[in-house]
Amino acid sequence: MKMFRCPDCGGLNRVADERLGQGPVCGRCRAALDLSAHPQDVSDDALERVVRGASVPVLVDFWASWCGPCLRMAPVLEAVARDHAGELLVLKVDVDQHKRVAGQLRVQGIPALAIWKGGELVDRKSGALPPAALRAFVRPHLG
Repeated sequence: MKMFRCPDCGGLNRVADERLGQGPVCGRCRAALDLSAHPQDVSDDALERVVRGASVPVLVDFWASWCGPCLRMAPVLEAVARDHAGELLVLKVDVDQHKRVAGQLRVQGIPALAIWKGGELVDRKSGALPPAALRAFVRPHLG
């Protein structure tokens, strides 16, 4: 069973492996699900809802549009999201627009990464990571 977040309504959707090729749609709003697992920008409230409801780990990138290292890390996050589509949700929180969760976590530098599993914060790391380091950061929390 894989999990995808609807890009339209934000609903979490479980999809059986055998249904992945059948164009699954969101159970709430009936929009087509993005099976590429493209990292989605979310608000503080949406992040908290996903963290509470996800049956897979949630990797969150705290970033800002003016941050060079954040922008350089974006394609690395895209690749990790694509490689682990359905078994890892990858979200992005713009710290200039959504400050609450970053403040609660005392994020002092960006990019900052955090992983939640089963509703609990299980790991975090600051700074831009090269592909191998990001994969190593995520790997222990999968499966």
